[in-house]
Amino acid sequence: MDQLRASFDEAPIVEKEGGYQYVVHPLSNGVPMLRPELLREVVVGVMRVADLDVDKIVTPEAMGIHISTAVSLMTDIPLVVIRKRRYGLDGEVSLHQQTGYSESEMYINDVDPGDRVLVLDDLLSTGGTLAAVTEALEDIGAEIVDVVVVIRKAATESAMADSNHEVTSLVDIELVDGEVVVRDEYRRR
Repeated sequence: MDQLRASFDEAPIVEKEGGYQYVVHPLSNGVPMLRPELLREVVVGVMRVADLDVDKIVTPEAMGIHISTAVSLMTDIPLVVIRKRRYGLDGEVSLHQQTGYSESEMYINDVDPGDRVLVLDDLLSTGGTLAAVTEALEDIGAEIVDVVVVIRKAATESAMADSNHEVTSLVDIELVDGEVVVRDEYRRR
């Protein structure tokens, strides 16, 4: 994970409302530009750590889409994107997600009872999105086989701490004195 580790060396930190510290990173923001060698390394890393014996990859909009699309292309596992827009399709399930800096409604389509799913996202910080997603998938009756994130912001309280689902991260980071410090690689919580 040399590319991933090095990508944090110059990642800026901005402060959101309420003093929330936010890392600006190509994987989780698309800024600065995402280099193909970094995305390739991340996709290979996800394929190494994730349980890919699933029917579908499920990712929340928006920044998990590019990572999940690349994994889907490499594995031939269909991709379901949880959208922030309601479509009103039969079987659509809504959920409410709240993070440290925003909240919104999200909508799941194309996940059925009994589907074996991998939940894949770019970042775990407050855990609000992943907690809402996993709860909604359980309510649908899907079997959550694995939950994987590329980046976990360590040393912050996460709504996933009370979850029945372990979260695997490719890298754990911490914000220390205005800098990003990589704490751990390939970790399950």
